[in-house]
Amino acid sequence: MKKTWWKESVVYQIYPRSFMDSNGDGIGDIPGIISKLDYLQLLGVHVIWLCPVYESPNDDNGYDISNYQNIMDEFGTLDDWEQLLDGLHQRGMKLIMDLVVNHSSDEHAWFMESRQSKDNPYRDYYIWRPGKDGREPNDWSSFFSGSAWQYDETTEEYYLHLFSKKQPDLNWENPTVREEVYKMMTWWLDKGIDGFRMDVINLISKDPKLPDAREETPELGTAEPDQKFPYHFGGKYFVNGPRVHEYLQEMNEKVLSKYDIMTVGEAINVTPEDGALYVGEDRNELNMVFHFELMRVDAGKGGKWDIRPWKLSEIKAIISKWQTLLHNKGWNSNYMNNHDQARMVSRFGNDTRYRKESAKMLGTLLHTLQGTPYIYQGEEIGMTNIRMPSIDDYQDIETLNMYQEYTAAGIDPDKVMESIYIKSRDNARTPMQWDDSEHAGFTTGQPWITVNPNHDKINVAEALKDQESIFYYYQKLIALRGEHDIIVYGDYHLLLPEDEQIYAYVRTYEGKQLLVVLNFCDQPVHFQLENSVQYEQYQLLISNYTVDEQQDIREMDLQPYEARVYKLNQ
Repeated sequence: MKKTWWKESVVYQIYPRSFMDSNGDGIGDIPGIISKLDYLQLLGVHVIWLCPVYESPNDDNGYDISNYQNIMDEFGTLDDWEQLLDGLHQRGMKLIMDLVVNHSSDEHAWFMESRQSKDNPYRDYYIWRPGKDGREPNDWSSFFSGSAWQYDETTEEYYLHLFSKKQPDLNWENPTVREEVYKMMTWWLDKGIDGFRMDVINLISKDPKLPDAREETPELGTAEPDQKFPYHFGGKYFVNGPRVHEYLQEMNEKVLSKYDIMTVGEAINVTPEDGALYVGEDRNELNMVFHFELMRVDAGKGGKWDIRPWKLSEIKAIISKWQTLLHNKGWNSNYMNNHDQARMVSRFGNDTRYRKESAKMLGTLLHTLQGTPYIYQGEEIGMTNIRMPSIDDYQDIETLNMYQEYTAAGIDPDKVMESIYIKSRDNARTPMQWDDSEHAGFTTGQPWITVNPNHDKINVAEALKDQESIFYYYQKLIALRGEHDIIVYGDYHLLLPEDEQIYAYVRTYEGKQLLVVLNFCDQPVHFQLENSVQYEQYQLLISNYTVDEQQDIREMDLQPYEARVYKLNQ
């Protein structure tokens, strides 16, 4: 397996709006991030992934970009951004930017031209269609609820928006659009950035016929529109679309291959087999993808908001599939939360009695798998989900649209709110908790979104004072990856696939082995190591409880949410 810096790195994701506010307007900004670079250096991370800071009307928190080559006023200036890049590079850290090119903002100059007339030179930068039988061109639903089409009176046609109506989809079939995107990417890379995280990149190619989802998908039943929910997921016509690999190979040839950078693509509804096509080292597309299989482990038949209990055997099956199928072909990205997902200690751990133990245990998992670990801001101090008092306190467009759609369809608002408490993207977007002062040290003003009331106990200042904190445990996990090649490059073998309490696996590399044992439940459990794992010596590398290091590892009694990592045969 080829060794590279991005395989050996740990990435820290910053959501700028919620990280640190420098000027008291209640909104995090770039000077705020600069003020915390020493903190990030102390943690030991190597790469910062910065969520969008580009000019934007902010309909979807910056993922609706009106100017790709300027900075949003609320976040600062291009000079501030240059200082951030310099500050990171001076500290030996790298910066990757968010690339959002499936869609732009409807306030982008291209779209404002495009909607002027049907023969405007920019018309074909977007996907316009006439209506059909007095309705939208097809029955596709938006990811943010409702139709994926918006009627525009100026030209009496509809434009496609897979997300918000203020996020019209770019037409990648148009070679001029692709050239504009490549030119913009080159502009940022020439400024010295170290790569891109690519938003919903596997949606950029659509079936040009744009068929109805219901008519073409027998399992959805007849073509009669459902009166409550008349729109349907058309993913088979735009997820991993017909030309997506052609476009990415072209992007790689014209831009990415000319720089020593890392790329990770957000890829909705991909299997490991699909993933291998995006990240295969011989395919010249991307380095990694973010897949969503693990993020859907608690989704019922009704999708994200239809929540069911997850089982550990399901989590193990998903992770193991990706670990084994990509081994020696491509590279994994390892994450359990980000700006679009609930907090991982609330979702996969125990955010009350065993918050510290379970946060450390989950961190152990992510940092000892093969693949690049991604830490989301606040994860390193065990930040949790929030229950805001009312739907009026939520800011996320996906959450608000879903609430409106579901309650209008007669679903009990209290039941809808329970789903929001578990899954809303705003769980991840509450301000970073720096200290126990008012507004958690995030701002001297009124924060743009509610601060989690538990910031009086869960905050950076507390974590830095406590040598047993989650922060210092993460610091050690990151350091261990740098000290032991086996953690980065070793292969992966799952033990006890059906066990619903213990997740255990062995990593193997150049005659050495790593044993990882994790208790995923709030009860003590007994672990017995299978005889196929042979060793002469063992060394405890890290654990989240005090362990008798002389105790034989063939039999272990594990405490609730205990994690242990042993190096065998060193």
